[in-house]
Amino acid sequence: MPVSSGKMRIGFIPAHRGFFSPQLAASMRAETIQALERQGVEVVVPTPDQTKVGCVENRREAELCAELFRQHRVQGIVVGAVNFGDEQSVAWTIRLAQLDAPILIFGCQEEEVLRPNTPRRDSFCGLLSIGEALRQIGARYSVARRPICYPRDAAFTQDLDWFLRVCRVVQGIRHARYGQVGVMPDAFWTCRFDEKRLQRLGPTTVVLDLSELIAGAEKMSDSDPMVQTIGRQLREYADTSAVSESALLRSAKLEAFLRRWVEENGLDALAIQCWTSIQHNYGVCTCATMSRLGDEGVPCACEADILGTLSMHACWLASGSPSALADWNNLHNQDDELANLWHCGVFPKAFAKGQPRYGRHEIMVSSGGAPEELAQGTIEFVAKPGPVTLCRVNLEAEGPFQAVLAEGQIEDNPAQTFGAYGWCRIPGLQRLYRDVLLRHFPHHVAMTQGQVGNVLWEALGNYLQMNVFYADQVIPGQYTPRLPFGG
Repeated sequence: MPVSSGKMRIGFIPAHRGFFSPQLAASMRAETIQALERQGVEVVVPTPDQTKVGCVENRREAELCAELFRQHRVQGIVVGAVNFGDEQSVAWTIRLAQLDAPILIFGCQEEEVLRPNTPRRDSFCGLLSIGEALRQIGARYSVARRPICYPRDAAFTQDLDWFLRVCRVVQGIRHARYGQVGVMPDAFWTCRFDEKRLQRLGPTTVVLDLSELIAGAEKMSDSDPMVQTIGRQLREYADTSAVSESALLRSAKLEAFLRRWVEENGLDALAIQCWTSIQHNYGVCTCATMSRLGDEGVPCACEADILGTLSMHACWLASGSPSALADWNNLHNQDDELANLWHCGVFPKAFAKGQPRYGRHEIMVSSGGAPEELAQGTIEFVAKPGPVTLCRVNLEAEGPFQAVLAEGQIEDNPAQTFGAYGWCRIPGLQRLYRDVLLRHFPHHVAMTQGQVGNVLWEALGNYLQMNVFYADQVIPGQYTPRLPFGG
């Protein structure tokens, strides 16, 4: 799965020290650029015409490199100690660039066994100095899984993929725009959030009153080309045999209006007041619209849960795969590590084991919350087996943002319910669940396919400075670096 639909711009600092061979430095510079470009990256680096062999080894070259990074607005920085490297030049480049971007540091391996006359790099020593210099200027950085390596190594390729995902999460959240449609249900204090503190983290909240959504959808013409197109797509997206044509039309109009609002406001994700006003005042559930938008990379959280939206967005940015918002719904009565991750019918189709079914909101109908003819529009299915990553970001009344992470496996199980759901096996679930309770996380958790817990751990814990909790973490409640992808 590609990290991004467009090229990421990564600044590269080939850290050189003049005492060492410029030819060896140039070869590792070129090899690192090739490794980055193989990942689909746009590399921003001084050319050999601008600095000695295109590397950075003094203040003047650091100033030139920093200006390049600012001009191109790089989204991350890779520091390669092509030999011992000049730590002050690295520090000055990053300090002068003033980009606050994620940084990956690594050193290049020696070419041959060390002897008195062997051309040498000594990156093993120099990388320590570079790390210390970055600490002294207060720069946060990441370390490759194999800190000393050749850029052509498979391990380095994996580290680059991990780092690019980290950059995507950090930059995506810092510049995010989340649409909040309506308000949280009164009974759900778990969906409260502090909009001003969220803005300090990065995301901007754009608000739309639910009445404006309803009025806008009702004004949409049946013959509107977008409405007609969405109507056809709904029939392909799920089995619609159990719902009325009028419900499909209302869903198509609702989706058309929301798509235009998302486009006009440059939104990355949504949180929607999904019950029960929309059913009584418009006549359909929002689930189908939210499922379809989520399937296309616009995560949609239920119950106007903006921090749930942030959690889903982080998952999407980390994995490049659609994300869902689930309830920690049910612990299997015979298995302490098996939990039912469920919601009424809003999961993206990407999670489905088979063709989804367009249905009614069973809880709403059975409880008398809304009649059946007004409560159609859920997307129901059983999730397919496979690895998943779970994430929930929360904010206390006082203190920093915090996140809980888990990696698990959706598996087949004969236990059944309605809506959209999957049985997820999570090692250490009981310990994790205690942290969810003790650290005040709510009943909503974001989920994405694949195991990207380490991406989220690094992005949220290191760069966005959240307290991160994990079932097998080394130091509870603190950012504790782990090896990428559980390695």
